[in-house]
Amino acid sequence: METLNLIEAFAEFAKQKNIDRPTMIRILEDVFRTMIRKKFENDENFDVIINVDKGDLEMWRSREIVDDEFAEDSFDFDPNKHIALSEAQKIEEDFEIGEEVAEQFKLEDFGRRLVTTARQTLIQKVKDLEKDILFLKYKELVGEIITGEVYQVLGKEVLLLDADGNELVIPKNEQISKDRFRKGENAKAIVHRVEMQNGNPKIILSRTAPAFLERLFEQEVPEVYDGLIAIKKVVREPGERAKVAVESYDDRIDPVGACVGMKGSRIHSIVRELQNENIDVINYTDNLELFIARALSPAKIGNIKLNHDTQRASVYLKPDQVSLAIGKGGQNIKLASKLVGMEIDVFRELVGVDDDDVDLNEFKDELDSWVIDELKKIGLDTAKSVLALSKEDLVRRTELEEETVEDVMNILNQEFE
Repeated sequence: METLNLIEAFAEFAKQKNIDRPTMIRILEDVFRTMIRKKFENDENFDVIINVDKGDLEMWRSREIVDDEFAEDSFDFDPNKHIALSEAQKIEEDFEIGEEVAEQFKLEDFGRRLVTTARQTLIQKVKDLEKDILFLKYKELVGEIITGEVYQVLGKEVLLLDADGNELVIPKNEQISKDRFRKGENAKAIVHRVEMQNGNPKIILSRTAPAFLERLFEQEVPEVYDGLIAIKKVVREPGERAKVAVESYDDRIDPVGACVGMKGSRIHSIVRELQNENIDVINYTDNLELFIARALSPAKIGNIKLNHDTQRASVYLKPDQVSLAIGKGGQNIKLASKLVGMEIDVFRELVGVDDDDVDLNEFKDELDSWVIDELKKIGLDTAKSVLALSKEDLVRRTELEEETVEDVMNILNQEFE
């Protein structure tokens, strides 16, 4: 009954943990052989037979019959390998020297302490195996999207549970700044990496990785999932802006149109998932100059000069396009540089510039240096380039207050009166 209960309890426990039958039997045999070694020092002459379905366990020891004199006087006599003839004949009278005696041991022959230890060892082995299975499972899922239920929101991380109740972690630095998690809600993220910490697998998710955006496109755009459209590269400022370079392997398919969808139907769900991240989908090309021009969209490019030695691109634009190329806080030009793999420098085209125009640095006595720097950030470095824009445009494109913009325009206008 002790054997039946032990094996049945373990088999049930193992099935709950999705452990396959061969592994289950191997664990049981390892535990029972350990128990044998503790009692008899070695298990070389033991056979362990386990029937998981019936809960049966048989342990047999085989020993060679030797004469009594050898058993008493020889240093080669090993009680685990040999049995004296007189002892063997107590089991069966017609045994002879050289034959083998098979003896069966029951679980109760090992004592309650060893049996209890075996039970505890079994449970621990299953738990260790469960950790290994979980680690390997998620190791294979690195780079894939997973949905989990939020069950705890902490300062440094958010804890999720997968469908099997395993704990998943989204650290603060892998969350989009606008993310707001609520207990009980589902959250999507990509499996970023899997680590073993103090013997336990730690599954780390990410919502800021470029691969997360790539997997979202695979979910929403069938042509991407089917391989008709390839995502060549993704660069992100998570939650703010992203650029995705795509290429079609079918001349009949417009890759940008397919990714955006009718009236933006496909990309809207991705934008919502990423907390309104502004996504530019760009048609990839091997023509580097054309790729740079597309990467700086929505700005219209005038001329481009490439320096492959320094890996820099000098881009010349009309004054009203400079701020579009740079983008809010420099995001557009920063992402474009990452996308094309070159540092991009933006310059205003000088053709047709009024000779009477005045460099903003000439107004340092009347304008604070930080105000001039703010204007230069959006490509405005002369008085007339500033005055070419309306007050509303300047307030919208810079971090300047409306009152400050009015003062700047008044000072610059006086120069030309």
